[in-house]
Amino acid sequence: MAVPPTPDQIAQARLALVAADPALARADAQTPAFEWRARTGGFEGLFRMIVEQQVSVVAAAAIWKRVVEGLDGAVAADAVLGKDIETLRGFGLSIQKARYGHEIARAQLEGGVDFDHLERLDDVEATAALVSIKGVGLWTAETFLMFCEGRTDVFPAGDIALQEALRWADRMEARPSTKATYARAEAWAPHRSVAAHLLWGWYGGVKRGDVQLEAAETQAAA
Repeated sequence: MAVPPTPDQIAQARLALVAADPALARADAQTPAFEWRARTGGFEGLFRMIVEQQVSVVAAAAIWKRVVEGLDGAVAADAVLGKDIETLRGFGLSIQKARYGHEIARAQLEGGVDFDHLERLDDVEATAALVSIKGVGLWTAETFLMFCEGRTDVFPAGDIALQEALRWADRMEARPSTKATYARAEAWAPHRSVAAHLLWGWYGGVKRGDVQLEAAETQAAA
């Protein structure tokens, strides 16, 4: 696992991003300093991301607590695979998430993905390895590499909040497609993960009411 960038490194990356792409200047000016969204890496980190998806923050915390307790505090591939689907469901997981947990555990134990040495793979290779696991989509793989592996040049272009923030930055009428967002983000290499954090921060500020945009800009994209 790479070490996430420090606040000073993030600040320098923001300067580089604005210099490379003036369209980000408004987002940068309206977004306070932020820290990296660092999370636990490895098998545990990916399993937790799957467990917490599509539920509220409160519910996710409660379910994860039950998972950890049910595994006697050891969230490891062999421990997860050692519990049958119904036992995992008893911890609060849906049947689908329980099955995905087994798939991720098998990938680790059978050598499909070596979570302990993902840093040996470049971003493209690591993403491909992760999405080869049933239940792990592209957004999950990319955000895992950002948050759990500390990679600084990954951009989850399928994220709706990022697409909407990019719409504001470029003053577009319609939200860009995932393909167009990937292409747009190429200008931000090698700081695409910092750009994602910046746009998320800006988006959150607008949604909380801390940042004001023109009314037309905040209307839902068609």
